[in-house]
Amino acid sequence: MQRTPASLPKLDPINQYDPQAIADHYRRRPWRVIGRALFVLFSFAVFLNRLLWDQVFGLAEGTKAQRASELRQLLTRLGPTFIKVGQALSTRPDLIRPDFLEELIKLQDQLPPFNNEQALAIIEAELGLKVEDAYREISPHPVAAASLGQVYRAALYTGEEVAVKVQRPGLRPLLSLDLLIMRWAARQFGQFLPLNMGHDLTLIIDEFGVKLFEEIDYLHEGHNAEKFAENFHNDPEVKVPAIYWQFSSRQVLTLEWIQGFKLTDTDKIRAAGLDPNEIVKIGVTSGLRQLLEHGFFHADPHPGNLFATLDGRMAYIDFGMMDQLETVTKETIASSIVQLINKDYQALADDFVKLGFLAPKTNIQPIIPALEKVLGSAMGQSVRDFNFKTITDEFSALMYDYPFRVPAKFALIIRSLVTQEGLALTLDPNFKIVEVAYPYVARRLLTGESPQLRRQLLNVLFKDDKFQWQRLENMIAIARSDQSFDLLPTAQLGIRYLLSEEGQYLRRQLLLALTEDDRLHTDEVQRLWGLVKDDFTPQYLFNAALNVIRNFALPEPQSSSV
Repeated sequence: MQRTPASLPKLDPINQYDPQAIADHYRRRPWRVIGRALFVLFSFAVFLNRLLWDQVFGLAEGTKAQRASELRQLLTRLGPTFIKVGQALSTRPDLIRPDFLEELIKLQDQLPPFNNEQALAIIEAELGLKVEDAYREISPHPVAAASLGQVYRAALYTGEEVAVKVQRPGLRPLLSLDLLIMRWAARQFGQFLPLNMGHDLTLIIDEFGVKLFEEIDYLHEGHNAEKFAENFHNDPEVKVPAIYWQFSSRQVLTLEWIQGFKLTDTDKIRAAGLDPNEIVKIGVTSGLRQLLEHGFFHADPHPGNLFATLDGRMAYIDFGMMDQLETVTKETIASSIVQLINKDYQALADDFVKLGFLAPKTNIQPIIPALEKVLGSAMGQSVRDFNFKTITDEFSALMYDYPFRVPAKFALIIRSLVTQEGLALTLDPNFKIVEVAYPYVARRLLTGESPQLRRQLLNVLFKDDKFQWQRLENMIAIARSDQSFDLLPTAQLGIRYLLSEEGQYLRRQLLLALTEDDRLHTDEVQRLWGLVKDDFTPQYLFNAALNVIRNFALPEPQSSSV
């Protein structure tokens, strides 16, 4: 018999995921682990048996809709952990059959709510207030239900419209039990998977467990939202709801109500006069900014968490699953994207070592030809052929044959990237993420706002101490493909860097590059000028010079005498 969250045993109160504490608790209750594991295994076995029966007797076409609905219901019965898996799959139209996809999408915000009286009791217990004292009005029933909680629409006495998130009861014991079973399965059977993961698969599950436990702490989510909002405070295309702390706790979160459309509601988006492709571009660019600028990224960007607002912005509404990257990781990711596009597999292998996909003492020389064969094939004839699904499929064989590993932190990064790409593919089947990503990375490197980015730019532009003219041309051409990119400020930054002490190496190398091989490289300079001359019209240069003169002409503030 299936156990409901309320019937699971209570654990000692811990606010963070602790696999050892969970294992110790259930070591004295093995029957609960065995019962849950058998129930999960039996549930999937019955479903797979029905699929096999359909195939054998030629019934598959007529039962597609029924089986898709049964899969959604199965994941719903199994609870939050499996619902999260279904949510991730629902963003991959290139992985999941359309009939299954349509049902799995319902897992994002069309789950059955829990008891309404129980939810209101949780609000009162958590806030220490009667519901009618906290909110001027509140919807009689939840407007949405997700894997970890449900949402009510309400209004404060000060007039603001708000969303009230109330957590499902008994979540922690159920999550703990499922994670324990998954962790045991990873240790026992991870070595048999067709990927060279081994122990790292356990680390990935632990990372997932840490994030799930953070996600069920609504105070943590509120602080994440404010940090995210601060990172994007100067971005007019991204909207983050405000948090109302006086009506929030670990199990109740009150935040600004967002009026908009789910990103999968393309008809409604178009009817509102918005372009779904522009919304996709905002989503991908903001995702890249999270990874490569701020390092603080949303690890669960499925359509239930993302909205297109009425004024054309992208709104994020759920900040439970976030992660933070170190600066060196951010810059190395940017570098590896450029190395992949430039097909510099030696440099790419070096980046894999820096990122932890290869051990520091790994001999990368035998790996480089394999990288070239696998990734070169995945890239195709053009960057337009690139997608993460192709890369991950091709990379599987490489990880099996060579000592690659998936660092635990990168499980969330990969999930975030493939989810964003899957969402974009839902809106536009012809979407290619590199068409947005690489111009952004090229702009970031060319502007070189930080010493780390400037070092990465030098690594890209120089190979074996020789200046790579073609790479610079490619980067400028691709960066200029975005109409919002202004080359003149970038040129000004470049000149300032060249004249600085930090730019001494680049000055020397550029002089050598202009005269290497005993000739002046005028052809390369002319090609570069051909790329940028349209941006440097006389009127534009005059206005820029005038602004510089005005800045220098401003009188310095005079000190007053007493």
